Amino acid sequence: MSYLDLTLQEIHIALVNKEVTPLQLVKAAISRAKSDKNNCFEYICEKEAIEKATSLVEPTNNLFWGIPYVAKDNFSTKNIPTTASSDILNGYIPLFDATVIKKLDEAGAILIGKTTLDELAMGGTGTSGHKGITYNPYDLNKKHLTGGSSCGSASAVAAGIVPFSLGSDTGDSVRKPASNVGLVGYKPTWGLISRYGLFPFAPSLDHVGYFTRSVYDSAALLTLLSGHDDNDMTSSLKEKVDYCNDINVENANFKIAVINPIFKEVENVLIRHSFGILVEKLQKKGFKVDYVDFDINLLKAIYPTYIILSCAEATSNNANLDGIKFGPRYEGNTYQEVMVKARTNGFSELIKRRFVIGSYALMKDNQKELFLRAKKARRLIVDAFNKLFETYDFIMLPASKNTAPTIENASEAIRKKYDIIDDYLAYGNFGGYPSITMPLSMSNNLPYGINISSKPFNDKNLFNFANSIEKITGLRNLVAPLAEKGEEDE
Repeated sequence: MSYLDLTLQEIHIALVNKEVTPLQLVKAAISRAKSDKNNCFEYICEKEAIEKATSLVEPTNNLFWGIPYVAKDNFSTKNIPTTASSDILNGYIPLFDATVIKKLDEAGAILIGKTTLDELAMGGTGTSGHKGITYNPYDLNKKHLTGGSSCGSASAVAAGIVPFSLGSDTGDSVRKPASNVGLVGYKPTWGLISRYGLFPFAPSLDHVGYFTRSVYDSAALLTLLSGHDDNDMTSSLKEKVDYCNDINVENANFKIAVINPIFKEVENVLIRHSFGILVEKLQKKGFKVDYVDFDINLLKAIYPTYIILSCAEATSNNANLDGIKFGPRYEGNTYQEVMVKARTNGFSELIKRRFVIGSYALMKDNQKELFLRAKKARRLIVDAFNKLFETYDFIMLPASKNTAPTIENASEAIRKKYDIIDDYLAYGNFGGYPSITMPLSMSNNLPYGINISSKPFNDKNLFNFANSIEKITGLRNLVAPLAEKGEEDE
């Protein structure tokens, strides 16, 4: 087993004891990245990573010192190509680092690659990026997906290339892939982590998120990345918190709600069974777990509300990708002609469809019926969840109705009929709630997880409860056993 297959804590101890060096870790990670057959990478930062690793000589007490990681390719990285997996940004090299990239660099972490995503982070399958499908490392037959939009970041950690990665979550883009590949995926309270340098999709919903292999590592990463940023007026002014402090002190006074209409839509019998066993074990420890009802109409409204709001915001936020300010320049007699050619050739059908929906919802004649109605629906949904959080500390549910989807069953088409459980996680983005997905068990050699959410700024208690669950399941530090390894591991 390579050091790359360990948790951040374990790698840190090895670095402090000088059992391994940052340069050795980086070379091993780059070797694995080059051997990747899951289509995880847009760009491998070999030269940059080796230079950074060579400069790190004496270990520090910082948990992230000397640790290689990857970032979703919608984070701005100075002098490193950043495309958001879209042809319209081919060749774009930013002039500045996103705040989270800068914080990790200052902590001594080493960026070894930019990862694939659904184009411009719009999608949930990991199939719409300009480099094609990103595969689930638990399936060498390449029949199952990781899910999106943070597909490359999830697959890279699950395959053992790096111990953690950055992603973004607008509807479930970190938490759903985490379930599919057996990772801890975290979306913090909206505003806790600066979004400066994250390409905007839908700013009222966008969160910086990330993948780790343990709850403790996830808490440590939020401790590092959280804090107010003058470059992001939406970042929280609350005082920084050490989310690792008291994480192991179990609090059995927590009350947990399981929403019945969502749970009933879980198709996989094994998922329902293992979830029930977890509930029983929590109850034996003293936790109060109730199966509760919820307005079915509000749950059914989550998906259409998300589509209208996210598409409307995306249409506005990506108006600068026009072949003039950004994107390839085409010949034309007018700027309108230049722009039409750039956007026609630069965007996939999925992106064009979402922009059409967004533009249609924002038309003056349609705003009242579509955009404003969706905003009202969002408020009703959030009010209902806030009311539930008045009684319960957490909402806990299976993260998905089944294990990772197959390629043949994946579709980015707007659905006329859908299951509530497919899209319910977007409520966490509507309300800015902290939300964590973590492994629950395996079915047919594929992992699946549970999701736990809480009221805003209750992240510390959420980590505490998630850590209690991790002790029950024993599922931490999962790495796909069949994932291809690089030369450094031979």
